[in-house]
Amino acid sequence: MDQLVSVEVVGTDRRARIPERLQKRDQERQEELERRKEAKQSKEVTEEKSDFFTSTFSKEKADIEELLAGGGEAEPGSLAGRLEDISARIMQLQKFLNDSMVFLPQYELRQAQSALQKLQSGLAEKRGELLPKKKFAFRSRNVGANNTNKETPEPRKGGEQASRPIDLTAASVTASPGNSGDVSAQCGFSNVVSQVLIKRADEINQRDVLLTHLSSCTVKLFGAPSTLHIKHVRDSTILCGPVSSSVFIDHCSGCTFAFPCQQLRTHNTTDSRAFLHVTSRAIVEDCSGVRFAPFTWSYPGLEEDFQVSGLDRERNNWTQVDDFNWLASDAPSPNWSVIPEEERITTWV
Repeated sequence: MDQLVSVEVVGTDRRARIPERLQKRDQERQEELERRKEAKQSKEVTEEKSDFFTSTFSKEKADIEELLAGGGEAEPGSLAGRLEDISARIMQLQKFLNDSMVFLPQYELRQAQSALQKLQSGLAEKRGELLPKKKFAFRSRNVGANNTNKETPEPRKGGEQASRPIDLTAASVTASPGNSGDVSAQCGFSNVVSQVLIKRADEINQRDVLLTHLSSCTVKLFGAPSTLHIKHVRDSTILCGPVSSSVFIDHCSGCTFAFPCQQLRTHNTTDSRAFLHVTSRAIVEDCSGVRFAPFTWSYPGLEEDFQVSGLDRERNNWTQVDDFNWLASDAPSPNWSVIPEEERITTWV
């Protein structure tokens, strides 16, 4: 009798467990269906956002290309106004891309970044073509002694002594007020060897700066430029305040860079160091021996320049470097590396 009761209890327990298993299985099935539904909706939203980005980006890119080619309408008044309009639209397009990075596929992101670089390069070339031709007369280092009343050395923290600014007006690519072809939106230095070159905030704030064909130079840019182009520079040190949008480095070797920026794009560059503060991404392509460390240069007024630039002082993605020539995800790129702490510059001369 006891055995019979025991069998009946066991049978009852088994029958009770069957509905529980069915209920659990049904619940898991419902949860899986819900996950698939959410994934499908998320994919549709992402595709919709991506389509909107592509159409909007392509239209704005085409409008900017038309302006660069000389067509379309720009701000009336002067050539400088037209170039400023193009620069502002490129910056807006850069911000649109940065805001869309979270949902864009990698291929589409790279295509957009490449298109933006071409627009920036086209703008720089356009300004270069419109600059008045100058006769360059390189002066010896002691020329600066005759201009101490015009410029005073920038003070440094920690007892660091500033180098005496060199008068290189003839080598500067800034258009002077008396020149025809008003292109005051761009400034910089070109074709200089073994000199200390300095520009201050009143010369570069929210303007495009071009540094090209420099050798064995030290460049100090105090202020917050809009963009910074560095091309064909070797064995030089480039120090710059916060750059509102992008820094473009191309065909450089043996250089040391230090600057904050929104985005960095480095091409065809070898054996160089970048002390970087970047709020978006750093990109290298066709490079080797490029090394990175956090931004350490400082000067009086740096915090104010960060405010002018609009960069986030607390956000620095200096270790997030994309190498467009290295697609392997399971191994680090051999083309760039992090500078060991003991090798990082903390005091700049």
